[in-house]
Amino acid sequence: MRTLFKRHRQVLVFIVGGGLSALIDVGLMQSLILAGINPLVAVSAGFWISLLVNYAFHAKVTFESRTTVANLSRFACLVGINYLIALACVSLTLSLFDNALTGKLLSLPIIAINSFLVSKHWIYK
Repeated sequence: MRTLFKRHRQVLVFIVGGGLSALIDVGLMQSLILAGINPLVAVSAGFWISLLVNYAFHAKVTFESRTTVANLSRFACLVGINYLIALACVSLTLSLFDNALTGKLLSLPIIAINSFLVSKHWIYK
């Protein structure tokens, strides 16, 4: 087990950080929807708050990187792409099933894979 963790530490820590971000994202989105907020506003709020947690966690813990203008700028590009993915998935499931949560959950693995690859090979390299 120790060897597995050492060998795949970065991926495993990325998954933990992503899980924390996802809980914040989905939890906030659902709370806002239950409070009567428009689903697209709710998905936006969850996304933006969780991304702050996500950046801090991955910069410091996953990739052990300093915060620089360069990696913040690259992260901002990734965020824009991921935000569009989230909105597209939620809009799709709202139109098909009248359900924002399904779209949000659909977007999470797509965003996770995209984020790990872009972070590892571009943002924090």
